[in-house]
Amino acid sequence: MATINPAPAASAQLPSEFKTEFHPRSGRQTLFQPFDQFGISPEAQDAPIVDKEPWCPFRSRGDFEFSEIAIEAALNKSQINALLSLITRISEGHAQITLKNEADLSKAWDNAAAELTPVLYEVHARPIWDWALDLLDNPLLAPHFVWDACRVYKHNGAQFERFFNEPWTGDRWWDIQSSLPDIDGAVPFCFILYADKTKLSSFGTVKGYPVVVRCANLPTHIRNGEAFGGGRVVGWLPIVPEDAGEEGKLGYTTLKRVVWHESFKKLLEHAAQYSKTGYSHKCHDDILRWLFPVILILSADYEEQCMMSLIRGRGGKCPCPVCLVPLEELHDLSKTYALRSIGEAMEALRVYKRSRAQGEELLKALGLRPVENIFWIMWYSDPHDALSFDRLHSLHGGLWKHLLAELKKILASLGREAEAAFEKLIDDFPRWRNLNHFKSAINITFSDGNKYQDLSKQTLYACLNLLTPRTSPEGHQLLRVISTYLQLDSLIGLDVHTEGTLAAIEAELLIFDTELKAYVACAESSDIEKLKLDWNFPKTHLWKHVVRDIRRKGAARNYSTRPNEKLHGPLKDTYHHRTNGKDVAGQILRVDHHKFALMLLRERVDAVDEYNRLQALGNDLPDEDVAVAFNGHVKLGAPTQNPSSILDLENRSAVDRSFQAFRRKFTEFINTSLPTYGHQLTNWITFPADYQIHEHRYLKVNYESMVDWKQATDHLRCNPQFHGLPRFDHALIQLTADETIFVRLILLFRCSISNLGSFEFALVQPYTARINGSRRMDRFFKLTRVKALPRASSIFVPLSSFIRGAVLVPDADHQDEHLVVDHLDSDMFLRMRARVR
Repeated sequence: MATINPAPAASAQLPSEFKTEFHPRSGRQTLFQPFDQFGISPEAQDAPIVDKEPWCPFRSRGDFEFSEIAIEAALNKSQINALLSLITRISEGHAQITLKNEADLSKAWDNAAAELTPVLYEVHARPIWDWALDLLDNPLLAPHFVWDACRVYKHNGAQFERFFNEPWTGDRWWDIQSSLPDIDGAVPFCFILYADKTKLSSFGTVKGYPVVVRCANLPTHIRNGEAFGGGRVVGWLPIVPEDAGEEGKLGYTTLKRVVWHESFKKLLEHAAQYSKTGYSHKCHDDILRWLFPVILILSADYEEQCMMSLIRGRGGKCPCPVCLVPLEELHDLSKTYALRSIGEAMEALRVYKRSRAQGEELLKALGLRPVENIFWIMWYSDPHDALSFDRLHSLHGGLWKHLLAELKKILASLGREAEAAFEKLIDDFPRWRNLNHFKSAINITFSDGNKYQDLSKQTLYACLNLLTPRTSPEGHQLLRVISTYLQLDSLIGLDVHTEGTLAAIEAELLIFDTELKAYVACAESSDIEKLKLDWNFPKTHLWKHVVRDIRRKGAARNYSTRPNEKLHGPLKDTYHHRTNGKDVAGQILRVDHHKFALMLLRERVDAVDEYNRLQALGNDLPDEDVAVAFNGHVKLGAPTQNPSSILDLENRSAVDRSFQAFRRKFTEFINTSLPTYGHQLTNWITFPADYQIHEHRYLKVNYESMVDWKQATDHLRCNPQFHGLPRFDHALIQLTADETIFVRLILLFRCSISNLGSFEFALVQPYTARINGSRRMDRFFKLTRVKALPRASSIFVPLSSFIRGAVLVPDADHQDEHLVVDHLDSDMFLRMRARVR
C-alpha cells in the first residue's frame, strides 16, 4: 500500500552549492551561492524602460501593431490598402490608425529601420560590428551581457565539481581574456557565425546563401531565441554558378573559395580593426570596458566547414577541418592526431607564393587550398579552433543516416515479413509530446534532422527482438553500434557537462570504435549485398573533437546549427510572398531588416506594458510574479464533464481488473495515508456507494531537471480517447522515501473529504514485479527493464509523489515486461544512468 509522500525536494540545500571563479583580470572575488540564487542577475531583474512611447517612429501604437500583422502575414500592396480602408471605415476610436496606403506603411518601416545601421544592399552585407553596436545600445539587453570568463562548480555532496555550459565557462574564453592587452576592462566580444546555402524555390532552382550572427556574450535563452538578442541575417553571399565543364578543376574550385572569403571580408569590416585596438564602451554597470571582437564559434555543416577552413574536403589527404588525421584513418577513433594551426597554414601559403609547385605539394599534404583565409585578419581568433561539432549534421542528418541505411539493407535481406514487423513496431511506439511519431520508416526519407533524431531513439527498441544473434548476426552487431551511438548522442546533447560526463564521452567513443570495427568485420563475411565496409568519411571522425569543444566553448547547443537553420523558413516565405523573383537577395534582406526593426519596437512596447501592469498592481503582486525556483509541482487538467460515483468506478472492473475492489482499496489507502499529511483521524473514514470523484484526463508535472537544475515540465495523458486512440502514459514516482518506481496511469482524480479538504490522487499500475534472471540483451544494449504487476494489483498514490513522465516500450517476447526509453530526453538519460549505478 502506498503512502502519501511530499513532492520531491527541489534541490539539496547546501550552504554554498555553487562556486564561480572569475578571470583574474575581472577583479572579481570568487562567488559562493545557494541553489536559488545561482544564475540570477540582479541587474536583469530591473531592466530600464526605454520611453513612454516605445512604438516610435510609428505615430501610434495602433499603427505599429497593424504593421506587425501586415509584415508577418506577408500582405501584398492591394491587401494592405483594402484592409486599411476597411479599418478606417469601421474604426470607433479603439486604436489610432493614421496610415492610408502601402506607401505610408513602407515609409514607416523605413523610418523604423533607420534606427538601425542600414544594410548595404548593393553587396548584400552588413558589418557584424555594426550589428554588435545595435545590441550594445539596447537597454533591454544591456543587463544580460557577460564579459568575464569564469569557472563554475557545483557541490556534489563531497566536493566542488567543475561544469561547462555557457561559452564563458569554457577554457577558450579564459585563454582569450588572458591574451588581451593588459589594460583595465579588456574583455572579448564573442561572435558566433553561421553560413549555409539554402533552396528558396520549391524545385531548388533559386538558392540563397545567408550568413547569421549571434552574440556569445548573451545567455543561451536570449542568444538562441527569436527576439532582438537572437540570430540576425547580416549577409547574403554570392553563389558561383555551377559549370559542369569546370567542376573539379583547381582553378574553378579555388575561385569559389576566393569569392566566398572576399565576400565575407565585407562582414568583418571594423570588427577586424577593433580586434587589434579594442573598442571603448561604457556598459550597463557603469564600467568602461575595452571590447575586443573575437570569432569564438563557427557553426556549420561539414561542407561549409571546409569552406571556412579552406581544406580540400573529403578528397583531401587530411579531410578534418580541426586536426591532421589522414583520410584512411577517419574511422579509427582510438588514434589522436595533431591539431591544425594558423601558423602552419600561413607558412604553407607563403611557400606557395614563392614556388607554386613546392607550395602545392605542401598544401596538399595538409589538405589545404591555396587561398588566404579571411578569418586570419581577426586577432585572437582561430578558424580551426572556432569550428565546432554539430550534432544536427554530423549525427542526426549524418552518421545516423548511414546506420539507418545499413539497417534497411539487413531488414530487406530477412524478407518482407521482417520489414512489416519492424514497421508495425515503429507505428506502435508510444506517443510522447515533442517526439515525432512514424507510421513507416523503411520507404520514407526526411530532410528534417529532427525527425532522424527522433527515429533513432525508437529504432533500437523496435529491432531488439527482430535482429538477434541467431536471426541476423549482422543486424545484431549493427544494433550494438546503434546502442553506443545513442549513448554518445545523449551524452553529447547534455546542456551542462561535468568532468564525469566528459570522461563518459571519451570512454563511449572507444566503445563505438570497437563496435563499428566489429560490424565491418561482420559485414565483410556477410552474404548480404552492399553492406558498408568503408567508414572512412569525416562524419565518422568529427565527434573525436567534441570533448575538446565542450571544454573550450561550453555545451554543444552553443554551436548547434539548429537555431540558425530555423531562420531559413522565414527567408523562404519572404521569397515566395514578398519578392518578384528578381534580385531576390536585396528584397529578402529589406523585408528581414524591417522585421528586425519591428522586433525591436515590439520589445520596447512589451517592456512598457509589463512596467505599467506591475505599477498598477503595486504591492498586490500575484504569486507568479515572485521569482522562485519552482511554481507548482503537479496540476490536473481536462476534467470530465460529470463526476463519477465510487460505485460507478468499481463497476468498471467488469472490463478492467484494475478497478476491482476499488472502494475497499481506496478506503484503506485514505485511512492509512492521511496521517502522513498531518491529518489526525479519530475515526475510520468510510465512503458510501454514491461518493463522488472528479476524474481528469491530463496531468502537468513540473520537476527539477538533473541536467541543468532548472524546471522542466512533462504533460501526461490518461485518456481512453486522445485523438481517437487510448493514451495512458507512464510515470516515475516516489513510492517511499528510498524507492522510486515506474507506473502506468489508470485514473487521475480529485475528491473532497469532509472536514479535511480536497485531495488529488491517481490509480496506477506499478511496474515492480520481479524479473527472473537477467537478460543478455539488457547488458549489451544498456537497457532498463521493468515488469508490470497484474492490473488487479493497482494502487493509489498521491499526485505529489509524481517525479516526471516516462515512455515504456513493451517487450513482445516477455509478457508484462517493458523497456524504459532512456534516450527520451537528457533528464531521463541521467536518471537511468544513476539508477544503474
